[in-house]
Amino acid sequence: MGKALFVTEKPSVAMEFIKLLKVNGRKGDGYVEGQDSIFTWCVGHMVTMCYPEAYDIRFKRWNLGELPFLPKEYKYDVIPNVKKQFDTVSSLLNRDDVDVVYVCTDSGREGEYIYRLVDQMAGAPSKIKKRVWIDSQTEEEIRRGIKEAKPLEEYDSLAASAYLRAKEDFLLGINFSRLLTLVYGRKISEVLSEERVVIAVGRVMSCVLGIVVNREREIRNFTKTSFYKVSVDISKEEKSFDAEWKAIEGSKYYESPLLYNDSGFKTRNTAEELVEMLKPAELALIDEVKKTKETKYAPLLFNLAELQNECTKKFKISPDETLGVVQKLYEKKMLTYPRTDARVISTAVAKEISKTINKLTKFVYNPGIAENAAKIMKNNWTKDIAKSKYVDDSKITDHYAIIPTGEGEGAIRTLGKLEREIYELVVIRFLSIFFPPAKYSKVSITADILGEKFFKSIKVCVEKGYLEILKSDNKEEEENSFVWINELRKGSKLKIGQFSIKEGETSPPKRYTSGSMIIAMENAGKLIEDDELREQIKGSGIGTSATRAEIIKKLININYLMVNSKTQILTPTIKGEMIYEVINSSIPSLLNPILTASWEKGLKMVYEKEIEPSNFMGKLEDYTKNNIFRVKKQSNINLIYKKLMDVKNTFGLAEPK
Repeated sequence: MGKALFVTEKPSVAMEFIKLLKVNGRKGDGYVEGQDSIFTWCVGHMVTMCYPEAYDIRFKRWNLGELPFLPKEYKYDVIPNVKKQFDTVSSLLNRDDVDVVYVCTDSGREGEYIYRLVDQMAGAPSKIKKRVWIDSQTEEEIRRGIKEAKPLEEYDSLAASAYLRAKEDFLLGINFSRLLTLVYGRKISEVLSEERVVIAVGRVMSCVLGIVVNREREIRNFTKTSFYKVSVDISKEEKSFDAEWKAIEGSKYYESPLLYNDSGFKTRNTAEELVEMLKPAELALIDEVKKTKETKYAPLLFNLAELQNECTKKFKISPDETLGVVQKLYEKKMLTYPRTDARVISTAVAKEISKTINKLTKFVYNPGIAENAAKIMKNNWTKDIAKSKYVDDSKITDHYAIIPTGEGEGAIRTLGKLEREIYELVVIRFLSIFFPPAKYSKVSITADILGEKFFKSIKVCVEKGYLEILKSDNKEEEENSFVWINELRKGSKLKIGQFSIKEGETSPPKRYTSGSMIIAMENAGKLIEDDELREQIKGSGIGTSATRAEIIKKLININYLMVNSKTQILTPTIKGEMIYEVINSSIPSLLNPILTASWEKGLKMVYEKEIEPSNFMGKLEDYTKNNIFRVKKQSNINLIYKKLMDVKNTFGLAEPK
């Protein structure tokens, strides 16, 4: 019987496999060999697509006449600085005594692509090949993954989508970057007084640039509008509350052109007229008392995008830094696989979840986590989790949400402050889903003063539930007010105190942070603040959980965007806005988030075997050809020059803060 070869994505993962499987092996150059098994590793990507000059040397010189560049067969090559390790893996794959290969690269599209390219360049040796698909690097999960490894060909559609994603980025990047640089690059370099400007274009990158530039222009063009609200102090004995006027049906001002909205006026004079009209009144009549109960459940679990956004808000770090930390925590066996889009766990995981929580009860390093885990176990709060919104197999593709494994308490002592804080953030979110919901009581009062209506609503938390561990939003002063307001009845008459007029003004839209941009990318360009709504409308986004942080980082590195390191706020650079103008005037569809998301959806359809890879490839080539031919025919260089000068003047007058 021959040997089993295990191929991992990184050396550290291979060492983890060796340790957990208790292999006592001989260390070779780039591998470890035991009696029945060999362990080797990639070092991330070891094979890449060749540049056009590898097809024909004439393509080295950028020439409009050579575009579009659409190879019939794609060429690949080994990345020079990892060739030694590639040769090691290749020779092991081709060894006569190896009869089965376990593919243990990361369980996702990129991990699949990394191995498939190595296998291809190694000559696709004829061996039994099995795919190890795991959600964490715990001993139990690794053993399960090996035992349940499926034939590699069952993942062929995933590999097809990975190859297509790379070809798509290659074709659009090579063709459109060369096209726009040759047509417009000289004008940008002239306006910027730079020797040479290369216009970098990317399927996702250009779209993200467009989102940031469009938001910046909305802010620049925003005009503040003032409005005026009227409120009154209403009291009973020594207790009082502020009520706010609204122009509902029956009001003198209902649907009046003098209104800014139903609770404010366009001018202070009109607000003052209302106050003067109401001043003679001494008593306010309680017209309606409405009491309601509200139940609020813990938010869904973290996927990578949600965690990146939360860490940007809480710790002011970039999505790339967040990914780096959670990747380390994954490799230390403390968290499950981080590059996931799911915010729920599977039915299978739910059945075993008590084991994870039981492990967390022993986390003496953090008594809070241990106590809350113990409380869950004591109250048997895991019993109905499978019927909850937190468990849904239909919302999981490759991996379930990021949750703690319950292991790695020893490793916690080695964590830095930020690593520990992010780990605890995930653990607390995880534990919160087992706690009861928070319960609120709400009372809404409508008061009548000379036919005009004033409103007051107050809500208090009466049962904290999951808020015990996630956050606390109880306010003592609200509780005190609630008690007496809750006692009011319809028909009560209260004393009228001072009227007041408050001036407000409209606010411009917020700039994106690196974290909120991740959320916007996940939702095809829409920054949806509400957590539950995001989950309801979520479809195919821009980019993937594995690539979004890297795209933002690249835009910053090539000086198209800049980021404030303290706030993580993103703004376009002058060069970024000029590139935007060029793309918008030549291939505007590259800036369209919905179109960009549709390409990602197409890749997903290939993975799910809903369309053939050749169908996707045909549409991609047509899109490339059609846009190149159209831009070649355009004669808008003077218009572009004017727009570039407008950008330069804008930055001269108002540099973004």
